Amino acid sequence: MRFIGIGLAAALSLAFMAPAAVMSAPKKPAALPADGIDPKARAAGMAAVPALLTQLGHSCTLDEARLIGEDKKSGQGYYEFSCSTGVGGVLVANKEATAPSYFNCLETNKPQPDGKPSSLFCKLAGNADPKQQLAPFIAKTPVACPIANARSIGSSPTNTYFELGCADGSGFILVTSTPMSLDKEVKMNTCLAYEAGGNISCELSTREAQMAVVDRLMAQSDKTCAITDKRYILTTINFSTYFEVACQDGKGYVLERNAAGALARTIDCANAPSGAECNLTDSREAKTEQAGLYSRLAAKAGFQCTVVKYAMFPSRPREEVVELQCSNRPDGGVAVFDADGNGKVSNCVLSLLDGRKCSFSDQSAAYPAVTADLKTMGKSTCTVSEARPIGRTANGDGYLEVGCSDGLPGWVLIYGAGSTKPREVLSCKQAANVGGGCKITNNLRS
Repeated sequence: MRFIGIGLAAALSLAFMAPAAVMSAPKKPAALPADGIDPKARAAGMAAVPALLTQLGHSCTLDEARLIGEDKKSGQGYYEFSCSTGVGGVLVANKEATAPSYFNCLETNKPQPDGKPSSLFCKLAGNADPKQQLAPFIAKTPVACPIANARSIGSSPTNTYFELGCADGSGFILVTSTPMSLDKEVKMNTCLAYEAGGNISCELSTREAQMAVVDRLMAQSDKTCAITDKRYILTTINFSTYFEVACQDGKGYVLERNAAGALARTIDCANAPSGAECNLTDSREAKTEQAGLYSRLAAKAGFQCTVVKYAMFPSRPREEVVELQCSNRPDGGVAVFDADGNGKVSNCVLSLLDGRKCSFSDQSAAYPAVTADLKTMGKSTCTVSEARPIGRTANGDGYLEVGCSDGLPGWVLIYGAGSTKPREVLSCKQAANVGGGCKITNNLRS
């Protein structure tokens, strides 16, 4: 990737090294205004910059402009401009009809290698704090970053890159379009995803400072952990960021931070989601221990299952929703356990009523259990060979359509809210007005 920082260096060299006879600005009046900008330079800038911005395709509602100077030898003109909406900066206009070069004020305000101010330093009032011109671009993303510091990294023909240091100590790489436009895509990538020394990397804060957020997140959780080690895992497309911590007592957790920077979840390493597994602690031992716990909780709920594998579903506060795979039975289930260890386990057919599909076992393994449910309702001639959820009503009643292996019309079982036992059974004719009625082929004849 080639950055235009090389072009800026050349522009600065020409502007800084050109003799007074070559690099000239409008003759200064005897007394300058309070802002130190020559009115003639301002007038020259306002006359030239609108056409240059149009030629460049830069999105800017022009506020002010000034002529910085001209290189009579090369025919180049240097202009600063500020925007009421958009990002100001410096334009280098060429004598030929080619588009001008553009540099934002974070670039041009960098001191020269000898420590002297840049000859292209932005002076207009609208450019007084150029890092705040990035705030509207950040606002286009879900990420929260009150800007404490910022620097320009450079740009390619399609993208412009900035590093942001946020007030909470975190850091990001802001990626905008070239030219910069709020109408184009904007991305925020955590500095933790970039290695030091790369073509794009973060310099405004150390990795240690960026990882300090982990201690704050851990302090917000309901877990006790004296942190002995920590690491960044990944950031998802919805800007959730995952960190792992190892604790002095041997336990470990995955911390999920949301886009706003707050703690979203604290996850035991035993329940870490795929792709965000723990490496700093022995997650195999933790998973074995957790499987034993789920076996005991399932038995307490009346579902005898020696758990050999489990996976988490999205849960509400103070509850866990987890799929169970059992070594002692072919049909697994989906368990809902509360913080006190109480709960229920639905087989992999009934779980469909709540929108939870099992992945460890086929739903057909639960057909014998649904067949048994039919028998308890006096329908003993149907061996279930097919099942589909119709849905739940507003009061939580679940309607399950089943088909029979003998090809005769099947039934609709009604399960009350929170129950794994049927309360009522209907023919498909009786259930015709419920959720569009039966759909299984053999049931359409009833």
